[in-house]
Amino acid sequence: MIKIDKILLSIFQRAFKSITDEMSISLTKTTRSPILCEAKDFVTGLYDAKGNMLEQTENLPILSFSLGPVCRVILDQYGENISPGDVIIHNDVFSMGNQNNDVAIFKPIFHDNTLIGWAAAKGHQADIGGAVQGGYNPNATEVWQEAIRIPAVKLYEKGKLREDVWNLIFANIRLTMVQEDIKAQIGACTLGERRLQSLVGKYGIETYEAHKQELFSATETMMRSEIAAIPNGVYHGDSMVFYDGKHPGTEFTVRAKVTVEDEAITFDFSESSEQTKGFVNGTYTSTCSAITLSFLQMVNPNIPHNEGMIKPLTYIVPEGIILNASYPAATTFGNHLCPQVADSIAKALSTAIPEKITAGWNHLLCSLFTGNHPKTNEKYVDICFLGLKGGSGALKNSDGYDHIGMIDASGGILDQDYEMFEQQTPHALLYHEYLQDSGGPGQWRGGLGVETKIKLGGDDTTMVVFGDGNVKTPYGLFGGKTSVLNKISLTLPDGTEKIPMSKDMIEGIPTGTLYHQIAGGGGGYGNPENRNKISVLKDVKNEVVSESQATNVYGIEMKEKS
Repeated sequence: MIKIDKILLSIFQRAFKSITDEMSISLTKTTRSPILCEAKDFVTGLYDAKGNMLEQTENLPILSFSLGPVCRVILDQYGENISPGDVIIHNDVFSMGNQNNDVAIFKPIFHDNTLIGWAAAKGHQADIGGAVQGGYNPNATEVWQEAIRIPAVKLYEKGKLREDVWNLIFANIRLTMVQEDIKAQIGACTLGERRLQSLVGKYGIETYEAHKQELFSATETMMRSEIAAIPNGVYHGDSMVFYDGKHPGTEFTVRAKVTVEDEAITFDFSESSEQTKGFVNGTYTSTCSAITLSFLQMVNPNIPHNEGMIKPLTYIVPEGIILNASYPAATTFGNHLCPQVADSIAKALSTAIPEKITAGWNHLLCSLFTGNHPKTNEKYVDICFLGLKGGSGALKNSDGYDHIGMIDASGGILDQDYEMFEQQTPHALLYHEYLQDSGGPGQWRGGLGVETKIKLGGDDTTMVVFGDGNVKTPYGLFGGKTSVLNKISLTLPDGTEKIPMSKDMIEGIPTGTLYHQIAGGGGGYGNPENRNKISVLKDVKNEVVSESQATNVYGIEMKEKS
C-alpha cells in the first residue's frame, strides 16, 4: 500500500494545473482564429484513465466542465480499442457535446502500455459547416441546419493520420483556418501527454494512482464542507428566456429547485419550459456546466478543480426541456442559456447565503460578422467580443467587475486587440468606452458596460445577432437597482436605421454602415443611499457616474464634491 505524502499530494495537484496551463499557453501561441488566439474561447484539461477530471484551465468555464462527459463517451464507444498515438475528435451535441462549434480533441496517455489518462482541448471553431458561415444560424430548427455533426471518431490511429476521416470532416467546413486550429489543439494535447508521462515516470504509476485518489477525496471533503455551511432547505428561483428565433414574443422559463441536505446539493430544473421550436435550446452538458460554474462562484475559490469537486453535486435536467432538448433539435444557443441558469440559482440561494450571491449580470447580446475581406478576398468570421462584454453584478462588500463579459465566460473571454481587429476584418473601430451610469446603482455598484461604434467595410457583410439582453435589464439585490438594456443598431449610408431582433440575420450590409452597440452593466447590491459618499464622488470624478445619478439616485448634493 502506498503511503500518502502530503507534500507530494500538493506537488501532484500543482503539477496537473501547470500542465493544463502550459497546454493553454500552447494554444494561445499556435491557433490562428482570433476567436481562439485572442479571445481565448477554449479550454484545456487532464483526465484520468476513466475520464475523471484531474485539472483544467478554464479560459471559458462553460466549456471546461463539458470535457469529462465526452471522455466517458469515448471510453464507452472504444472500450479496449484505444492505443498510444490515437487522436479523437468530437463535437456532437447528442453524445454529450455542449455546442456544435466547440470542437474537442482527446489524446490517450499511456505509461508502459497502461492507459493512465487523457489530455483534452476544446475550442470554439470559426466555422463548423451548416447553413450559415460561422455556425450561428438563428433560423435553424434542427441540428443539420447548424453544423456537421462529429460523433467521436479517430483522426489519428496508432500515430497514423486517417486521411479519409480528415478529408470528410474538413470538406464540410468552409475555412481552411479551422484545420490549422485543430492541428494546434492536437499539439496542445501532445504537450499534455508528454508532461503527464514525465510526471508519472518520475514518481511511478502506483504513487500517481494513490495520490490522485487522495486528491479527489480531499477535494470532495472541501466541497462538502462548503455545502454544509448552507442552511438545509429547498430553495426556488427562476429566470426568463425571450424569443426562440422563430416566434416573436415567445417567453420561456428557466426554473431551479435547489435542495441542500447536509453535505450534498441537488439542482433540479424539471419545472423549466419545454424545448423550443427554434435554435434557442440547450444541451444536458451545457446546462450542467452552467450549473457547476454558477455554484463555484458561491464557494471557496481555492477548491481544486478535479472530480472530487463535483461529486457532492447532483443535476436533474430532464430531456425535452429548453435546457436539454431532444434530438434532432437545434441547440447552438445552448451555451448562452447559462445566464438564465445562473440567475435562477442565485435568486434561489440569495436568502440562504446572501453574502455570497451577486446581483444580476448583464445578459448577452452579440453580433457575429462574416464576409469576404476586400483586400485579401478571404472569408473571415468575427464575433464582436469588444462590444458584447457588459458588467457583472455587485456582491456584498464589492462592486461588480467592469466590462467582464458573459457569466458563462466569467471573465475568461478577452478583448480583441484593436489593430488586429482592423487587420483581420474590413471594419474600422471608431469608439469603444465604458458607458456612464451603466452600472446598476447600489450600496455596492454593478460593473460597467461599454458603448462601441464600428464602421463596416466590405460590401455584402452578413451580421448574425444572438442573445436576449435587450428585453429585461439585470436585476438588483436587496434594494440595489437595475442596469440598462443592451442595444444593437445599424445606420446605413443613406441614413436608414435598422434595429435587429435578438435572434436575427441581416445579409448584404453595405460598406460604410455604422454599427452601434451598448452592452449594459450589472445590477447593484443594497440601497444606493447607503453607498460610501467618497466612492460616489470618486465615480463622478471619473465620469463613471453622472452628477444627476449621484443626486437623484445616491442622494448626494454635488456641492459636496469639493
